[in-house]
Amino acid sequence: MPSIYDLKPRFQAFLRPIVRALASVGVTANQVTIAAVLISFIGGAFIAWQPHARWPLLVLPLMLFMRMGLNAIDGMLAREHAQQSQLGAILNELGDVIADAALYLPLALLPHVCATLVVLLVLLATISEMMGVVAIQIGAKRQFQGPMGKSDRAFWLGAIALALGAGVLIGAWMNWALVVMLLLLVVTIINRAKGALQETTNAK
Repeated sequence: MPSIYDLKPRFQAFLRPIVRALASVGVTANQVTIAAVLISFIGGAFIAWQPHARWPLLVLPLMLFMRMGLNAIDGMLAREHAQQSQLGAILNELGDVIADAALYLPLALLPHVCATLVVLLVLLATISEMMGVVAIQIGAKRQFQGPMGKSDRAFWLGAIALALGAGVLIGAWMNWALVVMLLLLVVTIINRAKGALQETTNAK
């Protein structure tokens, strides 16, 4: 199924000059990974601080874009500038799920939003990322299938936050949008499991 992750090569090409500049001044992949997590905490803290205000919701899409950019940059620094390490792999995977929780859980504080749906969203997002990593344990590559991968979640939640920040009233549509995202996360988990199993089967 299609995913925004499919656009990653073009995004990386756009970021490559920035990556080269950062590498030339000694910035490391691990530093960028940590910066992405810190930005996520800042974005989530704004919403938790003022859940009834519009401006934190307008800031969220910017935070999400910055996080996606930093996530791409840390990987490129690691792969293209000889910075790959075991610590980096740990920080990368943990950083993703921690950043998701930091950014998205505060949405449960918004008025008229079902907090349970937000918590389930973060839970299933974590499981989907775990499923991608578990694939390595059975001899497959890290799985990134959609339709609700990390980039897709950022896009849709960023779009929702932008709409709310622009003045669209929170209503039943918000909770139904979360339900749809939950269903797509279940499909994502299944797709990643199938992808891993198929890869190991074909390798035999």
